[in-house]
Amino acid sequence: MISTFASPLGPSTTITASLPRGLREEAESMSVDAFHATYAPTSGPLRLGNWECTDERTGTLGPQARTYQATIALGDSIGTSTAVAAGPIGALTAMLHERGIAVEMLGFHQKQLDGATATFIRGTDGYREDWAMGWSEDSTQSALRAVIACANRLYATAS
Repeated sequence: MISTFASPLGPSTTITASLPRGLREEAESMSVDAFHATYAPTSGPLRLGNWECTDERTGTLGPQARTYQATIALGDSIGTSTAVAAGPIGALTAMLHERGIAVEMLGFHQKQLDGATATFIRGTDGYREDWAMGWSEDSTQSALRAVIACANRLYATAS
């Protein structure tokens, strides 16, 4: 039974933490390798290249809409997308929606582990629901990777 996950950062890294409820039940009979292959795929038709917030920070307090830009590939088609949103997840999902890829977040969990972040997302395209995981030393990159992994999982089950 897998109720923890090991770090995909490298063979010398072993980090464990409890999985979110729901995902824990789905993954209980999986090996760690099978878990990573299933929930954190590193390949798929959808890929995220360059990502950046193009706004300069202002002195205004509180949440502010920011402009984000990304290079997104879907199959052989590569393009740059821009979105204005309150945060990077909202911006990425808006960019994906513009490309006809629906991903709505139903659950979002982040865990900080020894200087890295694991992000677990449960998402839907309106028809199916899937869990996915992203991992990075940067919490934003971890979340973006989880969104892309979720979109690829949803796309794979639709095909």
